[in-house]
Amino acid sequence: MDKKMRRQAINDHIQKDAFANYLGAKVEIIKPGHSRVSLTISDNMTNFHGTTHGGIMFAISDMAFAAAGNSHGKIAVALNVSICFLKPSFSGDHLVAEAKEEYNGRRTSLYAIKIYNKNTGELIAKSQDQAYIKNKWFVPE
Repeated sequence: MDKKMRRQAINDHIQKDAFANYLGAKVEIIKPGHSRVSLTISDNMTNFHGTTHGGIMFAISDMAFAAAGNSHGKIAVALNVSICFLKPSFSGDHLVAEAKEEYNGRRTSLYAIKIYNKNTGELIAKSQDQAYIKNKWFVPE
């Protein structure tokens, strides 16, 4: 399999995320160690204060983390996640989560995720996520 076909196979695999598809999240970028996911917040994604539910914020961050962590074609699963919620967002806001690899070792990797409001440019949340890399490929080298 050539490099281009392999990248497409990895992309196709990651795009099958049932939960992301259920929420309407779009995985816009998948490159080795980098991903971007976007989601428009709807009324049913808000909490009793009328702001975006923390679970939705965590979910979009986790989707970007999963895409970046698995972008090499090897199975990677969450080992540790730490998220800081900085500002509220609201129904109608277009959130973007961008994950960038900071470390990629033999068995663990580390990612910085920023979630921002595309409408205003404001940083909404930040996350630092660590993955455990299994010794199993879903798209072989």
